[in-house]
Amino acid sequence: MNVLALDLGTRTGWALCEGGRIESGVQVFDVKRGESPGMRYVRFNRWLAGMYVGGPSSPDIVVYEQTHNRGGAATEVAAGFATRVQEWAATYGVQHAAVHSATLKKFTTGSGRGQKDAMHSAALAHGWLAHDRLGDWDDNRVDAICLLHYALAEIVPAGSVASAGRSAPAIPSALPHDAATPAMASPAEPGSGARGVRG
Repeated sequence: MNVLALDLGTRTGWALCEGGRIESGVQVFDVKRGESPGMRYVRFNRWLAGMYVGGPSSPDIVVYEQTHNRGGAATEVAAGFATRVQEWAATYGVQHAAVHSATLKKFTTGSGRGQKDAMHSAALAHGWLAHDRLGDWDDNRVDAICLLHYALAEIVPAGSVASAGRSAPAIPSALPHDAATPAMASPAEPGSGARGVRG
């Protein structure tokens, strides 16, 4: 099972586990001078569509950090991207799940209030950054990698990661926002990798 993790925002961190191999990066969705704000979403849609290439190389599930309703431009962008992720998942039959930030922090650092530097340190200690020793470890990229490992440990059925392809055990297409709870029913930058330059 292939898993795509996204830390949504103007600087979207992404991490992909494809057939047991991990790659990650950051994709920037700035709006250029004189452009409509909607161009940010046009570029995001095009980039995300490029993540689905069909066959065994495409994601079976996408996870992303749940948007907090704090207001402001950053929240607006993240919420807008989240709805487009859901649309993309529905279009291609990809399962999706949103994960609360406190759940992710607790999984990674042991505390639901872990800060950015604690997330980075914990990811290093866990060995989660070993797939790219020369990478530019942007906070957004680190968060996406942590989210990927959360999904592999807590969401994806055991034993299904090593099999690339779409024959893994089924998961509901929309998982609970906090998938860790006991009530669960079931322009690119350096180090962004090949996927980061699609679109």
